[in-house]
Amino acid sequence: MVNSNSSLDFMLPVKRPTTGAALEVDSESSSLTKKHRSFVSTATSATGGTAGVSAVNMGGGNADANNGVSNGVGGRNGKAPIGDIDEDLHSRQLAVYGRETMRRLFASNILVSGLQGLGAEVAKNLILAGVKSVTLHDEGNVELWDLASSFIFSEEDLGKNRALASVQKLQELNNAVVISTLTDELTKEQLSNFQAVVFTDISLDKAMEYDDYCHKHQPPIAFIKSEVHGLFGSVFCDFGPKFTVFDVDGEDPRTGIIASISNDNPALVACVDDERLEFQDGDLVVFSEVRGMTELTDGKPRKIKNARPYSFTIEEDTTNYTAYERGGIVTQVKEPKVLNFKTLKQALKDPGDFLLSDFSKFDRPPLLHLAFQALDKFIADLGRYPVAGSEEDAQKLISLVNDINNSLPDGKLEEIDQKLLRNFAFGARAVLNPMAAMFGGIVGQEVVKACSGKFHPLFQFFYFDSVESLPNGPLDPDDLKPLNSRYDAQISVFGSKLQEKLEDAKVFIVGSGALGCEFLKNLALMGVCCGDGGKLTVTDDDVIEKSNLSRQFLFRDWNIGQAKSTVAASAANLINPSLHVEALQNRASPETENVFDDTFWENLNVVINALDNVTARLYVDQRCLYFQKPLLESGTLGAKCNTQMVIPHQTENYGASRDPPEKQAPMCTVHSFPHNIDHCLTWARSEFEGLLEKTPAEVNAYLSNPNEYISAMNKAGDAQARDTLERVLECLERDRCDTFQDCITWARLKFEDYFSNRVKQLTFTFPEDAVTSSGAPFWSAPKRFPRPLQFSVHDLSHLQFVTAGAILRAETFGIPIPDWVNSSEKLANAVEKVIIPDFLPKKDAKIVTDEKATSLSTASIDDAAVISELVMKLERCREKLTPGYKMNPIQFEKDDDTNYHMDLITGFANMRARNYSIPEVDKLKAKFIAGRIIPAIATSTAMATGFVCLELYKVLDGQHKLEDYRNTFANLALPLFSMAEPVPPKVIKHQDLSWTIWDRWILKDNPSLRELLQWLKNKGLNAYSISFGSCLLYNSMFPRHKERMDRKLVDLVKDVAKAELPPYRCHFDIVVACEDDEDNDIDIPQISIYFR
Repeated sequence: MVNSNSSLDFMLPVKRPTTGAALEVDSESSSLTKKHRSFVSTATSATGGTAGVSAVNMGGGNADANNGVSNGVGGRNGKAPIGDIDEDLHSRQLAVYGRETMRRLFASNILVSGLQGLGAEVAKNLILAGVKSVTLHDEGNVELWDLASSFIFSEEDLGKNRALASVQKLQELNNAVVISTLTDELTKEQLSNFQAVVFTDISLDKAMEYDDYCHKHQPPIAFIKSEVHGLFGSVFCDFGPKFTVFDVDGEDPRTGIIASISNDNPALVACVDDERLEFQDGDLVVFSEVRGMTELTDGKPRKIKNARPYSFTIEEDTTNYTAYERGGIVTQVKEPKVLNFKTLKQALKDPGDFLLSDFSKFDRPPLLHLAFQALDKFIADLGRYPVAGSEEDAQKLISLVNDINNSLPDGKLEEIDQKLLRNFAFGARAVLNPMAAMFGGIVGQEVVKACSGKFHPLFQFFYFDSVESLPNGPLDPDDLKPLNSRYDAQISVFGSKLQEKLEDAKVFIVGSGALGCEFLKNLALMGVCCGDGGKLTVTDDDVIEKSNLSRQFLFRDWNIGQAKSTVAASAANLINPSLHVEALQNRASPETENVFDDTFWENLNVVINALDNVTARLYVDQRCLYFQKPLLESGTLGAKCNTQMVIPHQTENYGASRDPPEKQAPMCTVHSFPHNIDHCLTWARSEFEGLLEKTPAEVNAYLSNPNEYISAMNKAGDAQARDTLERVLECLERDRCDTFQDCITWARLKFEDYFSNRVKQLTFTFPEDAVTSSGAPFWSAPKRFPRPLQFSVHDLSHLQFVTAGAILRAETFGIPIPDWVNSSEKLANAVEKVIIPDFLPKKDAKIVTDEKATSLSTASIDDAAVISELVMKLERCREKLTPGYKMNPIQFEKDDDTNYHMDLITGFANMRARNYSIPEVDKLKAKFIAGRIIPAIATSTAMATGFVCLELYKVLDGQHKLEDYRNTFANLALPLFSMAEPVPPKVIKHQDLSWTIWDRWILKDNPSLRELLQWLKNKGLNAYSISFGSCLLYNSMFPRHKERMDRKLVDLVKDVAKAELPPYRCHFDIVVACEDDEDNDIDIPQISIYFR
C-alpha cells in the first residue's frame, strides 16, 4: 500500500492570487454568453448573494455572478496575462476547440446542482476545461453511499454538506476557476446568473419549473438534466428555442486540389488523385486559385452533387464560362445550424427520436423514458428510493410504468420488460462510479457545446443501460444488503460476492497519463485491489509536464517534473486508503521482462492499457495473448474515443486488426513541391533537427573519437556518409560561429539560401512553362509554382526568423545571447551588416522529382575519393580547435514557448509557404502539426474509462459470454455512440482438434527433440522445422540434424542458438512448422517448453 503520509500535501489547497484586472468579454460571443465587464477578484462569488452562498476563499458572497476571476489567466499558476490563453497548459485542448471556443468557455458561469458522483465528475471536467466559474449546489450531506462514486469525499466528510465538502479538492484542479457554493434551495431567479445549469438530483416537477424559466429567459439559459441510477443513466438537454451551432462536428473543412472543370451543365469537377475527397452530396464549397474559369472564384458557396472519391458535380451551368486552364482549390463551407429545442414538459410527452447507443437495444429507450418518470413518481409518493432486492418495491415501480404507458394517447408500448425494470428498481438508489465517469464526460461536453456553439448538442434525450455488467444468474436479495461499508452503493447493484472479487483482484495498469489517472480514480472508488489479496501495479516511465495538467487530473502544478506513476498512485491512495498499489517507472517492453516476468504476468487477473502509442499497445497485447490474460483497451482522439475488450478465447486480440498506416508525403514533395502547410511543417522540423541536433551531434561524435568516426565513414563510403561529412566540415569551418554577429550572419544567409536561392534554382531547372516527357505541363496540380522571397528588415516575420535562428545557433556553439537581441532596431542594424553574395543558378543541378525516392542524396562513383578529401580537410580543421571543443545539440521541445524552437520552425514553414502561395499558420497551429500533438480533452477521456470499467465488472466476475461484452466507438462532437459485441477469434481446425491465436501448447518435464516430434505425431502433425528466434534447431531435410534427436531441447537452445536463459525464466518458446499426412501446411500454436 502506498504510504499516504508521504504525500499529505498532494491534495492541499492552492492559495489564490488576489490581484484584480478588468476584462472585456469578446463581443463575438454575445449570442452565447452574457456580455459583461468583469472585475477579477477572488473575494467574489459566482452566484447571486443569498443565504447559503460561500466563495472558495470564505470571503464575502454578495457579488454578482458576472464578477469573477477571468479564466483566461494562465490556468493553474495565474502567470499568463489577463485575457490570454495559457497555451502551455491548454495546448491539447486548444487543438480540439480552437481559441474562439476557449475564450467563450473562459467567459461562462456554470451551475452544477447535485454533488454525488455524477455531479462531481461533471464539475471536475468543467473545471479542467477552464470555464470562468462553477457554482456547486447541494442541500444534502455526505453519506457513506457517496464514497463509492465521488472522488472528492473521504470518510472525514461524512455528515458535511456536499457542496461545501467539495470545494477544496475541486479548486485544486484549476486555480483560475472561481468555485462557489449554494447550500439552500434554489430559486428560479438565481439561474439567471449562469450560461448553463446542470441538475443531477432533482424531481421532474422542479426540473420542468426550472427548465421553463431557462427556456424563456433572454438570452436562454442552457438546461441539462442527467441522472444515474445503478446501471441506468439518462441525459436531457434544452438549449432554448433557437440555438445556433457554429461547428457541427469540429472537423477541419474538407478540401480538394482541382485537376479539371468541364464546361457543362451540370459542371463536372475532377480533383487530383493525391487523396480521396471526403465531400458528401449537399455540401457547400467555394473555389479559389482557379486559372481560367474565374467565374467560379467569386466566393459564392456552391452545392455538391454526385460526390465521388475524386470528382463531383456542381449545380451550375458552366457551358459559356471561360475555359479552365489549371490549378485551383475547392474548400468546404461549414454553415451554422439552428436547433429548436423543446422544453422538458413538451419533450416528455413528445420525445422525438432517441439517441441510440446499441442497436441490439433499439427498443430500450422508449421503455427507459417511462421508467425514469415512474421512478420520479415512486420517490414523490414514498419519499424514498426502491430498496435493492425488494420485490414489493420493484412491482410498485413496474405498476407505475404500466400506468404511465396506459395513459399515453398514442405511442403506447406493447410489451413491458419486467426483468429489466426489476434491475432498474433494485439499483435505483446507487450511483456507480463507471456510470458517473461516463455520464460526467457526456454532460461536461454538452455544457461546453451550450457555452460555445462548438459541436452538435445532444437532441434531446439519451438513455443508456449496461445490464450486461450484472453477474450472470439471479442475485440473492440478502447479497444486496448494505454492509455499512464505502462500497454499499455498488453492493446494492452487484452483491457482496462480486465486491469481494473486485477487492481481491490483481490488476496491471500500463500508463498513468490522462487515461491512467481516470482509471486509478475509478478503481479506487470501485474498491478494486482494495482487499487483503488485491494488488494494483501501475507503470509509466514518463514525468509530469505542465501541458498534462488540463486533463490528467491527479497531478498538480507542484508535481511538474515528478514521476507520473508515483504521484498518480499516491493520489489514488488518498481517494481510497485501502488501495494496495505499487507504482513503477518501467516501460512495458522486451527490455523490462526481468521486472514484468512470467510470475508477474501469471498472477494477474486483468490488464488495463492506458497508452498513447500503437507500438506499446501491440507489445502488451502480445503479452496478454501469451499469458492468456484479459486486456481492456481504450484510446481517445479529441472528442472521439474507442474501447476494445480482449478476452481470452472469446474475442480477437488487439493486434488482429489494424488501421492502415498514415499516408506519408513523398520526399520530393516535402523538399521541393509542397502544396499544403503540413508539407512545409514536416520540412521545417526536418531542417530544424538536421541543423541544430543531428549535425552538432555528428560534430561531437567526430571530435570525441576521430579515428573511429573516420573509419566508420570510410567503411560506409556512400552518398549518405559523404553528405554527413560535408555537414560536419561546414559546421566546423565555413559556418563556425565565434560571436553572436556570426550567428546572425548564419541565420540571414540561411534565409537567403532556403527562400530565395533554392527557389531560383528550382524555377531555373523547371521554368513555369516546363513540360514533362509526355508533354504535360510540369507545374500541374498538385504542384505549385514557387516565387523567391526578397528579404526585408521591415518585414517582422523575416526578422523573427533570423532572430530565432541566430539565438539557437548561438546555443549550439555556447555563445552568450546579448540583451540587445530584443531590440528590433539593433537587430535590423546587425542583419544589414551581412553581405549577401550574388546567386547564379547551376545548369546541371539535380533535383529529385521521383515520388518513390527515399533519399535526396545522389550517389556518385567518386564518393570514396570525395570522402577521403573531406577527411583530410576535417583533420586540418580539428587541429585549429581548442582542446575539449564540443557543440551543444538541441533536442526539439514543443512545449516550452520561451526556447525559440517553435519560433524557428514556424518561421521556416511560413516562409516556405509564402514561396509557394500556401496559407500560413500561427505558432500554435504550427505546434500542433510539427509537434505532432494529439488533441485531447478531459470529457472523452472520462467517458472512455467509464465504458471500460463497466466491462471490468464482467471480466472480474468471470462468468460472462461473448455477447455480454461491448466494444465502443463514441464521438462526443456529433454526438455518436456505437456499441457492439466484440469479434470472436479465428478458429483453426485439424482432425478433431481446434485452436485459436489464444492457444499455446505446453510441454513440461524438459523434453528431448524426439519426444516433441512424437508428441506432435500423436496429434496427426508432422514437424519439419523447429526454430528458436532466428536460429534453426531442426529441419527434417538436414541429415546431421537427426543426430540431435535425443538431446534435450533446452541444450539445443543453449548450444546451437547460443541463448542465455536467465534464472527467472523457467521455459522458452519455439516455433514449429508442421504438415498433415497429406502434406498440407498446418498453422499450429506457439509451443512452450518448460525445462525447470
